[in-house]
Amino acid sequence: MQFPRFNRLNIWLAVASLVSVGTASMAAEPLYKNSDKPIEKRVNDLVKRMTLEEKVAQLQTVWVARQKLETDKGEFTAEHAVEVLGLGIGQVARPAENKAVITPNKTPAQTLAFTNAVQKYLVENTRLGIPAIFHEEALHGHAGRNATSFPQAIGLASSWDPQLIEQVYTIAAQEMRAIGAHQALAPVLDVARDPRWGRIEETLGEDPYLVAELGVAAVNGFQGRGDGIGKDRVIATLKHLAGHGEPTGGLNTAPAPIGERSLRENFLPPFEAAVKVAHARSVMASYNEIDGIPSHSNVDLLQNILRGEWGFNGVVVSDYFAIAELINRHHLAADKSEAALLALAAGVDVETPDGDAYKTIIQLVNDKKISVKKIDQAVARVLHEKFALGLFDNPYTSVTDVDAFVGNDQHVAVALQAAEKSMVLLKNDKNILPLNKAAIKSVALIGPHVDETLIGGYSDVPKKTVSILQGLQEYLGDDVVLNYEKGTLLTIEKWASDVDSAAANTRSKQRWHTDEVVLATKADTKGMIAKAVAAALKSDVAIVVVGDSEATSREAWADSHLGDRTSLELLGEQQELVDAVLATGKPTVVVLIGGRPLAITKLAETAPAILQGWYLGQETGHAVARVLFGDVNPGGKLPVSVPRSAGHLPVYYNHKPSAKRGYAFDKTDALYPFGFGLSYTQFAYADMQWSKTKLGANDTVDISVTITNTGKRAGDEVVQLYTNDPVASATQPVKQLRGFKRVSLAPQQSARVTFTLSANQLGFYDRQMDFVLEPGKINLLLGASSADIRLKGELDVVGKTIDISKNKGYLTPVTVKLM
Repeated sequence: MQFPRFNRLNIWLAVASLVSVGTASMAAEPLYKNSDKPIEKRVNDLVKRMTLEEKVAQLQTVWVARQKLETDKGEFTAEHAVEVLGLGIGQVARPAENKAVITPNKTPAQTLAFTNAVQKYLVENTRLGIPAIFHEEALHGHAGRNATSFPQAIGLASSWDPQLIEQVYTIAAQEMRAIGAHQALAPVLDVARDPRWGRIEETLGEDPYLVAELGVAAVNGFQGRGDGIGKDRVIATLKHLAGHGEPTGGLNTAPAPIGERSLRENFLPPFEAAVKVAHARSVMASYNEIDGIPSHSNVDLLQNILRGEWGFNGVVVSDYFAIAELINRHHLAADKSEAALLALAAGVDVETPDGDAYKTIIQLVNDKKISVKKIDQAVARVLHEKFALGLFDNPYTSVTDVDAFVGNDQHVAVALQAAEKSMVLLKNDKNILPLNKAAIKSVALIGPHVDETLIGGYSDVPKKTVSILQGLQEYLGDDVVLNYEKGTLLTIEKWASDVDSAAANTRSKQRWHTDEVVLATKADTKGMIAKAVAAALKSDVAIVVVGDSEATSREAWADSHLGDRTSLELLGEQQELVDAVLATGKPTVVVLIGGRPLAITKLAETAPAILQGWYLGQETGHAVARVLFGDVNPGGKLPVSVPRSAGHLPVYYNHKPSAKRGYAFDKTDALYPFGFGLSYTQFAYADMQWSKTKLGANDTVDISVTITNTGKRAGDEVVQLYTNDPVASATQPVKQLRGFKRVSLAPQQSARVTFTLSANQLGFYDRQMDFVLEPGKINLLLGASSADIRLKGELDVVGKTIDISKNKGYLTPVTVKLM
């Protein structure tokens, strides 16, 4: 068919115009790269441009495969980059590590160069230029070489100081962001109710309120205040949802023997508070199962509760290898594709530490077993966090002299303060502590690990560490003779001679990572106790440091790498060692270093002074010396109850009224109760008042008390508010922590402490599993620990039973007015 010439020309011009417009459109910057557009629009635009393969890559991580991207010196190499990163990647795990985990890892500057190089490759060599999120461990400071190492989490919890916790995790975040990392696999918000569990050291204690308040502080430190992520901050990942802290038999990853009510009232509140109050952006599912359903396949937990009830819109990540464990540990899935299908349906967005089961997603979509829409939801959540972090607009990290910034003196000063605030004085007969340096000419320092710094799991090698031996040497100087002996051994370390002795804390790192643990025998320790006794006999005072090490109490992450225990007594000859030193008649102080509360029943009877130190971080030696000799007055309180024996478990304070009828021939209570801690001074409680006696839904009441330091030393007291519901339609604990405040007072100084308690915090789950506020009497209890209640009051909750699930109330504001 022939067109008139005029018409042909018009058609040619029209086609040319369309081609021109199309070319201009393609040349224009894609919407997702436009920083002026809202994040949601940028995410939607990018998802529409992605292939299925590119989407699935965003739901995966590289860790083992990361080693293909680096040389033996830790430098980036593109040799295998197309294979590993060609389609993009969601996350890169632990970039600060070197190829061999136990060898010295990358320095901060090396890590920064590596993360920037990987990011540059992704931005410039993948089709859509999507940057990666780099995640790191940061349980008690970034677990990276030269990073500041703070007290282990259970030690930080002993400070009962949310402001300090926020400061600690702010530093951890800043040190991470400086090396190019964006996400912390912390904090651990597991409520820990079984000290046989090796991971109890990673927790913030046994009480849901304490864990909630400290957890909110940790998230604020990691992410910054508000619902965004600060430029020098990182995404916080709440671990582990849920019920992980009370495993059957105290065995890691074992089923949690709890019902829905206990789950909701004891284990979920810290996570809910961190999501709703602190706006945490990531959650990690737990290894364990609850009532037959493993968390990585638990739709009720990860979808209905986390996203539905709490409104969480961040990213859910798997625990390491946990999706595969739906096959080989839980026997819930026959193969990887079934495991992936279960995890995706439950709402697990990202598989860590490597793409494994999620590599089958493409086939699942092709087989119509899962919809593209479901994949798009997960991908959109992952991309949202990358936009929120600013990675599309500024994918590279620029820090001047990062090696100087990481682990700097200001950060170390906070580590020292944290260590000092984390110690708990358990016993001090005849005020043997603090020691008087002026009256002492010689000190015996005894203990298997006093010549090194034990800092616990999820640690690397800090820029410097201070052992207790070094700390006392520096503190005492040449004026006091220090007689040092190990006294005994806990383990035989066949590899110790092979490590770099110049690298501080390398042995601790080896212990935590090495699978085989060989306990020392009497043949190995022959004559060591006798030498310790001789050191004590020629000294004015003896300091005996006992407890655990990273080999004897740790995460049991594999059948060949165990850390849970049946006994909570001192291992090996440690009790015998302390007994022998005490038999000398010399004044003796016992210092406990380790990660779990130990059943020290005999020590509690015989040792005149006991100081619970936990793992105190890189400044251990300086902090211990300053507390022992009174430069610092210990003010920490126990975040967990200390049992009399493993046979007494459980011993958590907030048990039900029917739980403690009695044992034949023994007590049922804790050796040292939750919230307990002594001081070198004394505190008096007086004039308890409350602003109203009747309280309805959504009301608040101010509960005030005057605290006075009646002693001669400045000190800290942690004022604790508990409640008791004497009659309810579902059984309630004998008492529950509702608020606390650490207060510093000079001698004879007073302060008025006021708690603003919300009526809604008194709610509970009724028989229909509705969260309700029920009318009736509430007992108010103020004291120095869960077992040391000094003052009492009473409230009436009035009105009818009302569902308050939309407004539960989470934290209790506290004000302090010095008098």
